[in-house]
Amino acid sequence: MTTAYITHPDAKSHQTPPGHPEQIARIDAITAALQAPEFAALARHDAPLAEEAQLLRCHPETYLERIRMAVPAAGIYQLDADTHVAPGSWNAALRAAGGACLGVDLVMRGHATNAFVAMRPPGHHAETATPMGFCLFGTVAIAARHALEAHGLSRVAVVDFDVHHGNGTQDLLWDEARTLFISSHQMPLWPGTGKADERGAHGNIINVPLAAGTDGSKFRRIYEDLVLPQLDRFAPELLLISAGFDAHRDDPLAQIALVEDDFAWVTGALCDIAARHCQGRVVSCLEGGYDLDALARSVAVHLAVLMEQ
Repeated sequence: MTTAYITHPDAKSHQTPPGHPEQIARIDAITAALQAPEFAALARHDAPLAEEAQLLRCHPETYLERIRMAVPAAGIYQLDADTHVAPGSWNAALRAAGGACLGVDLVMRGHATNAFVAMRPPGHHAETATPMGFCLFGTVAIAARHALEAHGLSRVAVVDFDVHHGNGTQDLLWDEARTLFISSHQMPLWPGTGKADERGAHGNIINVPLAAGTDGSKFRRIYEDLVLPQLDRFAPELLLISAGFDAHRDDPLAQIALVEDDFAWVTGALCDIAARHCQGRVVSCLEGGYDLDALARSVAVHLAVLMEQ
């Protein structure tokens, strides 16, 4: 079995203003890191455009039309303080969601053990009808609902270790009893959501706020004490990861002090859960990570662990 690596050149067609942290260079940094010989065995796939039916499982048609109409013929249009669209943004966001759904298809059909989707814009801040936090569509939530509806699963877990709370994923899965969403994130920090008492309509949301300065040893203890036991109890049939690498100590947007070894450890711990409960089926989607060198190194170790499974 193999690790699928899913991306597309359209990831670089989503433009943001000069100096914006969510920049095209993020994809370039990852691409360069994965030219190393140890990644030659990756099964590389082009991310397809998501089907409208896949998007409609999470977003209403009026929202899709609003985003479509906002995309300019030229230049960059600002949706909110930090979320933008450019001429290539629509296809890029469609391929981010479509790539996540392809990852689900590949692991569910036995064509890959696990998958990593390296697309942008990210997705975990996009709410039902609100783009925000660099995000247009709720990529991981769309993949979760695809797994439930297209593959008939009854238990899908989503773990989000991005340094910012996955408010969009929480919003999109709040009423979905067949999912478990766990987010670890710095608090207080933008977007200000993700308190421990935000539990979902069915107790299916678990938020794990982290204090600024949390280092790898404390992060690992929190996962061992809180996150991994909850996943074991849930016994998912598929595990999705919102893989944000902005909890790295070098990241400019937050103050959590993880290093590459910590991302390797949490990837391995989540893969162990998947091995116990769902034949190793993991689909990981790129979210944040804004120091280019730290991002490249962190994605490399994340993928290295996935490839060992």
